[in-house]
Amino acid sequence: MDNTVIFPVKLSLRLDWSEMDLFGHINNVAYFKYIQASRVHYWELTGVAASFEQTRVGPILLSTNCQFITPLHYPGNIVVEARMEFIKNTSFGIHHRILSPDGQIAAEAHDVIVNYDFNLSEKTPVSSQFRQAVEEIEGRVF
Repeated sequence: MDNTVIFPVKLSLRLDWSEMDLFGHINNVAYFKYIQASRVHYWELTGVAASFEQTRVGPILLSTNCQFITPLHYPGNIVVEARMEFIKNTSFGIHHRILSPDGQIAAEAHDVIVNYDFNLSEKTPVSSQFRQAVEEIEGRVF
C-alpha cells in the first residue's frame, strides 16, 4: 500500500452476503455502491449535503471509474478511504481506495464531480466555503 499519499476521509462498511456473485466473491457492482457511500460521506463532511437542501446547489457526478485489484469475499468489513484530487472552477475530483479486511487495496476509483445549480440546470462555480472545508479536511491548499 502506498503510504506516501494521505487519505484523510475513511468510511467503514460491512460486506453483505447479498453482494456475492455466482463465483463467491463480491460483485463488481457493489464496489460502486461502496464508492458512492464514500463520496456522499465526503460531501456530508464538507457541509455540501446540508446546504443543498436550502440552495439546491450541489454536486452531480460527471464520471467514475474503478480499477479492481483483488476480489473481496463475504464475510468481512472494509474501509473506503477518500482524498480530494483537484478542485477546479466548477468541478472537483475524489480518489477512493477500497481496503480489504486485511488492509490491502482491493480497488481504486476516481470520481469527477461538477458543482451544479439544480434551480437553473447548469454548472456553477465551486464555493469558497466548500474549498475551505476541503482544505481543513485535507490539511492542504487547493
